[in-house]
Amino acid sequence: MFDLPLYSLVPFISQRLLLETDFENEADNAERMAKLVANEPRLSGRVYIPKVYHELSSKRVMTAEWIEGVRLFDKEALTASWKGKRRQGSPGCQGSSLHPPDRVEVVESLRGKIVEERLKPHRDSWKGKDGKGGLGLSLKDVMTTMVDLFSAQMFLWGWVHCDPHPGNIFIRRLPSGKPELVLIDHGLYVHMKPDFRHQYALFWKSLMTFDNKTLGKIVESWGINNADIFASATLMRPYAGGDMTTSTEIKKGLSGKEQAERAYEMQQKMRKGIKSILGDETKWPQELIFIGRNLRIVQGNNQFLGSPVNRIKITGNWASRALVESPDLSWSEKWANFGRHMIFKFVLLSSDVVFYATKVRQWLGIGGGMEDEMEKQMKHIAKDFGVELNH
Repeated sequence: MFDLPLYSLVPFISQRLLLETDFENEADNAERMAKLVANEPRLSGRVYIPKVYHELSSKRVMTAEWIEGVRLFDKEALTASWKGKRRQGSPGCQGSSLHPPDRVEVVESLRGKIVEERLKPHRDSWKGKDGKGGLGLSLKDVMTTMVDLFSAQMFLWGWVHCDPHPGNIFIRRLPSGKPELVLIDHGLYVHMKPDFRHQYALFWKSLMTFDNKTLGKIVESWGINNADIFASATLMRPYAGGDMTTSTEIKKGLSGKEQAERAYEMQQKMRKGIKSILGDETKWPQELIFIGRNLRIVQGNNQFLGSPVNRIKITGNWASRALVESPDLSWSEKWANFGRHMIFKFVLLSSDVVFYATKVRQWLGIGGGMEDEMEKQMKHIAKDFGVELNH
């Protein structure tokens, strides 16, 4: 679209997409993620990865356990009142055994004697007699678990699931009444090497603190000339800490002209500006393409559920904390980062002011959630530049 010099990314993207058809690769990814989650106390018990049956799997076929749960896009089923037993979770939670189908019915069905009979047992008694019950969960708890999981993948482990759309996420209810997130479809992952992972964590931390010097140094090492635009693209909202040189340059010499002429000239300048963002494609970390995809989908999930959480604050906190906890760092680096992390936590409070202001407006019916407002701001700024953004 903007003639960006991204030709070197084609083999990397093609390779990642081809790996999606290799089910041995998917099985390995699933089992690696299951171990990482199990060893992280902040996620163990909140996230579940389905078991893989290797004896029934190959490169062309993968067999995993059956998952019962509610899809992320079914808000009513997520939040409607729980009508199951007290201190009991929904079917399959924590890997509990599911009630098996009737063996006789299965055999007869396979022999063709029963054509329309359901083979899968009804496992929805938790919906109550009227069938209108739900998991009785808080959307805030659901989204917090999701953002925690994908932030840990990016900043702590460096193994990132790049297809977290609602169809790949099931939600179940734990006996405690809290949500359990089940993540499926582990074909598309990217691996972040330790140095790049630390750099990306510092990049996010710098975004939150308007540390433009560090921000500029990091993106320059990635071959990026314009830190402001890249920061805005990462946050999916206008970056407020930049020097606005791009905006000023694009709007220069346009006053007094007709709207159509002004819009055309701005589009041409914007094309040149975006094309010049990537100064050296050989330095560009190829993983950023799919990491950006993950961020955008998670942002869309939060927006769809009404922006119940301050996604940027949670992500930023994981980024800063990873610089303290990462096993790849020396003790001196961890200790220095610990002090900075404590200060950073106070800085994050400012993002809560914006978040709760939008929640009040949303509650009063005079505005959308935080994600809606951010997207509106991005569209407004893009329109000023003569570009139409569509969701």
